Amino acid sequence: MKTPAAACNTNHSKLAVPASGAWELRLYVAGPTPKSVAALRNIEKLCEEHLAGQYRIEVIDLTKNPQLAQSDQILAVPTLVKKLPVPVRKIIGTLSDRERVLGALGLPTHDAEPFAPRKAGKHV
Repeated sequence: MKTPAAACNTNHSKLAVPASGAWELRLYVAGPTPKSVAALRNIEKLCEEHLAGQYRIEVIDLTKNPQLAQSDQILAVPTLVKKLPVPVRKIIGTLSDRERVLGALGLPTHDAEPFAPRKAGKHV
């Protein structure tokens, strides 16, 4: 597991693959806070499960480089920005709601699988 200090290094890459189908993600944080560390841990786990070998995560610590928030219009942290593939998407928070994050990234969710067990609720 990464230490909180390691979680906030800029240009943090994980299995970067320079391919046309590679995913480019930026995680904006404000120091090694519990929420920032949780967001990094959650997106790394999700990427390993769904995009293994096809993604790059750049962690930008706004306490060290506050001017970088302007380029992606960051108003809150932690914020994940999906740069590639287009369209650009932003997700604010610890990224703990897996279904929401998968949906926002345009990846298949359990709800997209026709025979997946459904959550409690109305049956159609």
